[in-house]
Amino acid sequence: MSLHGKRKEIYKYEAPWTVYAMNWAVRPDKRFRLALGSFVEEYNNKVQIVGLEEESSEFVCRNTFDHPYPTTKIMWIPDTKGAYPDLLATSGDYLRIWRVCDTETRLECLLNNNKNSDFCAPLTSFDWNEVDPNLLGTSSIDTTCTVWGLETGQALGRVNLVSGHVRTQLIAHDKEVYDISFSRAGGGRDMFASVGADGSVRMFDLRHLEHSTIIYEDRQHHPLLRLCWNKQDPNYLATMAMDNMEVVILDVRVPCTPVARLNNHRACVNGIAWAPHSSCHICTAGVSVNSLHYPSIH
Repeated sequence: MSLHGKRKEIYKYEAPWTVYAMNWAVRPDKRFRLALGSFVEEYNNKVQIVGLEEESSEFVCRNTFDHPYPTTKIMWIPDTKGAYPDLLATSGDYLRIWRVCDTETRLECLLNNNKNSDFCAPLTSFDWNEVDPNLLGTSSIDTTCTVWGLETGQALGRVNLVSGHVRTQLIAHDKEVYDISFSRAGGGRDMFASVGADGSVRMFDLRHLEHSTIIYEDRQHHPLLRLCWNKQDPNYLATMAMDNMEVVILDVRVPCTPVARLNNHRACVNGIAWAPHSSCHICTAGVSVNSLHYPSIH
C-alpha cells in the first residue's frame, strides 16, 4: 500500500487450512466475493465465503459451512444480472447446490446420479452453463458425464427453492473423466467437451448425443487433467496432461493437430485459464513458477 494513501494493489487473506478450490462470484450486487474450499485429509472439510471490506481494504470471512470431503471444484452460479437465487455449487462425492445468505449457507439439494447403489463414483469436476444457468455438467471417475437440469421456485415456508434432475447421462470416455466444460459455440448452451484418463479430448452436442467428436489424443495416451475454452473465440481450447510441462492449444476445426504446444514451464503444469478480454492470451500455472504466456493463435 502506498504511503500517499492510495488503495491497495494486493489483498491478502489467510485461510485456516490448505485451499484446494476457489471461485469468484459474478453477481453485480456482491462485489469481490470468493468461495474457498479446504483440503483436509479426512471426511470433514470446510467451505468459506470471503468478502472484501472496501472501507478497510481487508478480506474477511462472511461465513463457514461443513462439506464432506474436499471440494474437487467450487463455482458460483454464472448470473451476471442477479436474476437467479444466490447459489453456489460444489462437487466431491456428489454435486451439491447451496443457497448463500448474508450470515449462513444452507444446502438446497444434493444431486446423485446413481440412486440404485449405496456407493457413489466421486465427481472430478463440473461446469455451470453461462448461457442457461439451469444446466450443469459433471464429470466422474466412472467414465460418465451427467448434465443436470435445475428448477428454481418461489419460497414456500422452509421448502428448498432448488431441485434438480438428470437431463442426460452418457459414457464419455474409456476411462475416468477428469474435466468437463461448456463451449460458447452454437449459442453457448448445447456444446461441451471433456477430457479423461484415456488421453483424449471429446466434444459433445446435447442435441445429437448419439455420437461425439475426438478433438485430440495425447501421443503417449497420458491422462488429460483439465481443459479450458477460449473466452472470446470458441474454436480454441487448451488442455494439459498429467505430470507434464506442456500446455496444448487446439482448434476444433482442425481435430487432432495442435495449433501450439506451450512448453516454457520447468515443472508440471497444474492450471490454465484464458483471458476474459482477449482471444490470444492464456495464463498457465506450474508447480514451481507461475507465469504468463502470450501465444499468437491467429
